[in-house]
Amino acid sequence: MATTTRHPQPPAAASQHPVPDPGEQVPTLSWPVLGIFTGALAVFSASTWAALTGALPAIATIVASSATIFVLFTVLHDASHYSISSHRWVNVAFGRVAMFFVSPLISFKSFAFIHIEHHRNTNDGEHDPDHWVSSAPSWQLPIRFPAMDLPYIGFLIRNVRRRPRAEVLETAALMTFSLTVIVFAAFTGNLWTLAVIYLIPARVAMFVLAWWFDWLPHHDLADTQRENRYRATRNRVGSEWILTPLLLSQNYHLVHHLHPSIPFYRYVAAWQRNEEAYLERDSAISTVFGQQLDATQYREWKRLNGKLAALLPVRMPRSSAARHANTYPIPVKCVEPLTPSSVKVTFDVPDHLGDQFRFQAGQHLTIRHRIGGQEVRRNYSICTSATSGELAIGVRHIAGGMFSTFALETLRAGDVLELMTPTGSFGAPLDPLARRDYVAVAAGSGITPILSIIRTTMEIETESRFILFYGNRTAESTMFATELDELESRYADRLRIFHIRSDQAHHPAALRGRIDLAMVQQLLACDLTSIDRWYLCGPSDLVTTMRDDLAAEEVSIERIHLELFRGTTRSTDVAAFPESEVTITLSGAVHTVELAAGETVLESALRSSIDAPYACLGGACGTCKARITTGAVSMEQNLALTTAEVDAGYILTCQSHPTTPTVAVDYDSRADVW
Repeated sequence: MATTTRHPQPPAAASQHPVPDPGEQVPTLSWPVLGIFTGALAVFSASTWAALTGALPAIATIVASSATIFVLFTVLHDASHYSISSHRWVNVAFGRVAMFFVSPLISFKSFAFIHIEHHRNTNDGEHDPDHWVSSAPSWQLPIRFPAMDLPYIGFLIRNVRRRPRAEVLETAALMTFSLTVIVFAAFTGNLWTLAVIYLIPARVAMFVLAWWFDWLPHHDLADTQRENRYRATRNRVGSEWILTPLLLSQNYHLVHHLHPSIPFYRYVAAWQRNEEAYLERDSAISTVFGQQLDATQYREWKRLNGKLAALLPVRMPRSSAARHANTYPIPVKCVEPLTPSSVKVTFDVPDHLGDQFRFQAGQHLTIRHRIGGQEVRRNYSICTSATSGELAIGVRHIAGGMFSTFALETLRAGDVLELMTPTGSFGAPLDPLARRDYVAVAAGSGITPILSIIRTTMEIETESRFILFYGNRTAESTMFATELDELESRYADRLRIFHIRSDQAHHPAALRGRIDLAMVQQLLACDLTSIDRWYLCGPSDLVTTMRDDLAAEEVSIERIHLELFRGTTRSTDVAAFPESEVTITLSGAVHTVELAAGETVLESALRSSIDAPYACLGGACGTCKARITTGAVSMEQNLALTTAEVDAGYILTCQSHPTTPTVAVDYDSRADVW
């Protein structure tokens, strides 16, 4: 019998404090970014016209074009963190245009990859691509500042096998185009014109960008992002009336590294909102002239310059108010394709049912629907963050699968499905004060609950780190690929995703094949027993084998959380189980039924027309959970309840055979047991 359990964590140190929600969400569209983007393009067009017509001196057009390229880097920077818009394609569109002006030698996707590596490895000399500037001796800075894109190209070449083929081809095409334009201008006698319009302004802008975005925030800081994210990057305070607009808020670069998805124009507000929390963690702060300030010195500086900002609490998700799984008709809000064989289904939960459909990360929904005159019940894990207020699932097509075929081919926005309130206990409790290391192993649609767990954990436990090993056949068959890409961009220093491909020849050799413990050990490069929690979800052979292999390596079984989408076949030998009288409490009503020899508690309830909740009938989903109050039962298998829940008297009624003449079970008994 397989049992999911929880490992109690020690209380957080008294000196630890949660970093509150910065209070900034990614907008549908960032109007300030749109404004500076439009303005920069207009100025660049005007300066180009002036250069071609001789309307202004060359120095004036160079200054104007340099300023526009500098401004467009902020557009590119926010696009790389998907903070311009909640719609991915909007960020990519802005990023591609801005990248063409900033440095047309590499693609936007390549830049985003390089920049995320900087966030993940800040101040790590071997792995931080920006360290080439931030660690340079002072006499080399005037040479390195304008050549900042050269180490980027070198970094990309070293990691080319890790990047998608389309991205590499786009970068190669841009390089070829750029060199062709320069050669053509030289041969036609227009090289000086091109230099005035773009080549010189690009180098001037690169000089300022490397100075203000890379060197000022990071130089002379010894801690790496992984060692101490509060001292790997600094804020510069003082003269903010001019420094903040001049640097486009990058004087608060520390806020950006702590919350990469915040738009640039909200850095100062986020700092003010959570200032005391950052100070308690000894954040790196200096004045505009380079004087380093500790927390006490900064508070004194603030006393002389303004008032301290208030600290706001962290948002914590609440569980469903439903006492057991209840069913409600819920309309579909939208159906979005993820891959050619999978979709994301988002539900439009009415306001009056909001409390019923609250959920914890890792829980699932049971869908009940009639297709072709036949009722089907299917279990699908929730894929959204528990703090998002959005309820959605991922559905992958299964050959011959009645509901998955319906979801892909027929289901549309506005359709109504019968939805049970969230159930399951795959996830674990989160603590804003905790500093944990998590590892998840998922394959195929097993990513669905893992995605919810990662999203929620990254939002609430601001010091915890997560590594995901995600197996698929190819990139095209990878569910939620864009969402995972965005998450890794937003939590670059705390989230690492390894995409394992079993049927993609050009994929790096170390990431090719099927996931097993040897692969995980090699990529993880740390003691397996140091991981605080393991999450395993996918095909039963992967999940059970990985669990057994981890246990063999002395990983405590209490740290391993597993989720199976269906249980194994039940035993047919039921002669040992006697007849029994079963009392069932459900929705406040009490029913007494006769249970035949070999029947389960759930089977006796359904035979007596009691609408007891259930879904998989295999002991895997936990929908049929109830508390035993009288008598005793034997469970054939348990793939859903935790040890704490079992110890508290909870059973899976679809797997439970009474072993006493009378048994009483209560579906209404709430179990928030971890």
